Amino acid sequence: MDEKETRFSSNNLELEGLLNLLPGEKGVVVTHPHPLYGGDMKNAVVESLIRVFLQEGFTTLRFNFRGVGGSQGEYDQGQGEQTDVRSALKYMTQREKREISLVGYSFGAWVNVLAGTAQEEVQKMLMISPPVAFLDFSSVTSIPQLELVIAGDRDQIAPPNLIETMLPVWNPAARLEVIEGADHFYGGYIGRLESIITAHLKSEPV
Repeated sequence: MDEKETRFSSNNLELEGLLNLLPGEKGVVVTHPHPLYGGDMKNAVVESLIRVFLQEGFTTLRFNFRGVGGSQGEYDQGQGEQTDVRSALKYMTQREKREISLVGYSFGAWVNVLAGTAQEEVQKMLMISPPVAFLDFSSVTSIPQLELVIAGDRDQIAPPNLIETMLPVWNPAARLEVIEGADHFYGGYIGRLESIITAHLKSEPV
């Protein structure tokens, strides 16, 4: 992957990211798992998501939330992190991307839905293992951009049966894909995860 190091501002903080700039209007911002549990932009699941979107011709941006790696600031309980997401979306629009997808894994999915549902830049949203048994999703109501949610059937942090009860509130038209045998970390199931997302992207009208 031909990603280049980049930096952008989130209010008064400077965040580090990895950008792969491709021609066209399609872009994706991918957010990482919980910073307090070792999550960062180089997480294996995040890397696999970047790989899939690159193969489908998207400009990709992943970045470290505030306080992670070389990003300034400190962990902010998901509040300041929402500003980080909005800043990343703005960064993409400044690069002439008009069809932006917002994809989050675990903690990243939670921050994305809190930050991104009101953002006009976001055309599509995907959630990978939204941690509904670990973080508070009660304030999340309609997510019109949500198209796909993926979780493993052995995931105790993002249990599919709990996600299923929330999906009608989030977006009745969104699809839940459950990967049999996978837990929250997708060890041994990254290929299956990638194939589901690839199939979803290819089914979209071009």
